[in-house]
Amino acid sequence: MPLPPRDPDVLWRPRADARATTNLGRYLTWLAEERGLAFDGYDDLWRWSTSELDASWAALAEHLGVRWHDRPTSALASRSLPGAVWFPGGTLSYAEHALAAAEQRPGEVAVVGASQTRRPVEWTWAELADQVRRLAAGLRRLGVGPGDRVAAYLPNLPETAAAFLATASLGATWVSCAPEFGTRSVVDRLTQVDPGVLLVVDGYRYGTKVVDRRSEAAAIQDALPNLRATVWLGYLDPGRPPPPGAVPWDDLAAVTSAPLETLAVPFDHPLYVLFSSGTTGLPKPIVHGTGGITIEHLKALALHHDLGPGERFSWFTTTGWMMWNYLVSGLLVGSTVVLFDGDPGAPDLGALWRLAAETRCALLGVSAPFLMACRKAGVHPRREGDLGALTQVGSTGAPLPAEGFRWVHDELGPDVLVSSISGGTDVCTAFVGMNPLTPVWEGEISRPLLGCAAAAARPDGTPAPPGEQGELVITEPMPSMPVGFWGDQDGSRLRAAYFDDLPGVWRHGDWVTFTERGSCVVSGRSDATLNRGGVRLGTAELYAVVEGLPEVADSLVVHLEDPDQLLLFVVPAAGHRLGDPLRQRIRVALRTELSPRHVPDRIEDVPAIPRTLSGKKLEVPVKRILQGTPPDEAAARGALADPAALDAFVALRH
Repeated sequence: MPLPPRDPDVLWRPRADARATTNLGRYLTWLAEERGLAFDGYDDLWRWSTSELDASWAALAEHLGVRWHDRPTSALASRSLPGAVWFPGGTLSYAEHALAAAEQRPGEVAVVGASQTRRPVEWTWAELADQVRRLAAGLRRLGVGPGDRVAAYLPNLPETAAAFLATASLGATWVSCAPEFGTRSVVDRLTQVDPGVLLVVDGYRYGTKVVDRRSEAAAIQDALPNLRATVWLGYLDPGRPPPPGAVPWDDLAAVTSAPLETLAVPFDHPLYVLFSSGTTGLPKPIVHGTGGITIEHLKALALHHDLGPGERFSWFTTTGWMMWNYLVSGLLVGSTVVLFDGDPGAPDLGALWRLAAETRCALLGVSAPFLMACRKAGVHPRREGDLGALTQVGSTGAPLPAEGFRWVHDELGPDVLVSSISGGTDVCTAFVGMNPLTPVWEGEISRPLLGCAAAAARPDGTPAPPGEQGELVITEPMPSMPVGFWGDQDGSRLRAAYFDDLPGVWRHGDWVTFTERGSCVVSGRSDATLNRGGVRLGTAELYAVVEGLPEVADSLVVHLEDPDQLLLFVVPAAGHRLGDPLRQRIRVALRTELSPRHVPDRIEDVPAIPRTLSGKKLEVPVKRILQGTPPDEAAARGALADPAALDAFVALRH
């Protein structure tokens, strides 16, 4: 998205008493009283947090209440990037942190499970802790211990969250694939980490569609040679017996007198393995450490999202996306997590807004495309129910255009903060986002997060000045940077992924522009950059214009260097067709609102735009298909929301 020629409107301002009433404000007070450190505001605090890494992360760990079993000797023993050494000697348990509220508030609701497959489920903190205790005992009976991998092929359910916490309590490593993944995509992921136990579901409902996953579960099981047990969750049809040899879920979670014990592990002990999208090759198995995730999520959720005990927190996600891990970490700050399994557009786009109203969510997170779809469809969230508890609307997965910010503001009012964040599976958090002490400007992400030295870099690695688009880079280590890639013994794959282009600096692969105000605009993936006449163009700004037209439902753009062509593919909205009049409207809009360089050479219609299961468009695989790569080599169909969406591009290449 291009920066506007004028300062954009301020859509949200911090409350006058924010220093006294928000978690971040109270942290500033604590630093002054306990550390003798006085900061003028967020920017002053951020500069300290990214320059004095040892002191700032030690302060965060103490203030946020990290429960050390063995205390670390320092916060940062080595500042090298890659290779930083965080909190050496420290041991802790993620599960202990996540269940801490069960000690103080056992009767309050910890987890709400909303589903299109079964009736809603609510668990108190005591019930959640009991489920974790039972599942941990069951996994222990199956031989699971420190260092083992427990793999899940489960939806976004309370049972899934409990199984993850049970795995973490044993010092084992969690690996998850959403059940909408095809067999090949799951096998490509799980065979890399060789799990000993597999948790599977029989199926689910997506809106009114029944999705049977029994055959996929059997095929995945057969592809894992060292599997000791498969645990079967009857979710679609609870009355149907599991296949021979499978352990019924209820047997795994059978009543037991065994106490819940949470094993303390070293700071960098593998908590879970997340996978890259896998659309252009074998998915990268990204190992996240227990301590890095614990302290990073405590910081992000408590200080930036201002969440705390008793507040309701939901983010639409599947179990195959890092936002599921981010959502479950709401338990770390004592918040109630609201899990949703189903189609967010069924029976209509008001479904998630109704869920937020019914569950009294303080923060509802969705994707940027979902917000733009609501805007285009004329959804009015406040007509769906009482959203009086809602203070934030989260947005991620793609850049949110200025029109999306404005829509949330106009529909929900000036007191609701648009929490647009941008980060990645690679760190399982955001690099840039919002905070309760900094305004929100229309179309802009307010600031880098505390402890994140985010910047824009030119191709030679030198800093890009304000107003100039550059590569998003992180110039200092963060605790939640990956421990490594599973099986990458010498670290070569990790270095190639993030550090080879700009040694000593994390290159993330996004275009970003920082403003004089310190805010930023993320303009899409740098590997999908349009380069016309030597000018780099981000894709996000083009999509905002094209998809802003009522006749267009979706779009994708690629640039072919030989011959030099800019190709735009559109999915016409219902009741419309792509003829010469619409093509001309698109060209005029792009020329007028952006520049002549943004005007495509060809505009073609396709039935669907290929996207990952988390909603990201596949510009690079489409480009490779158009250049002659077979579609099954260009992208893993099982990782796509609609595997058939690639077929139209094969027919269009010539």
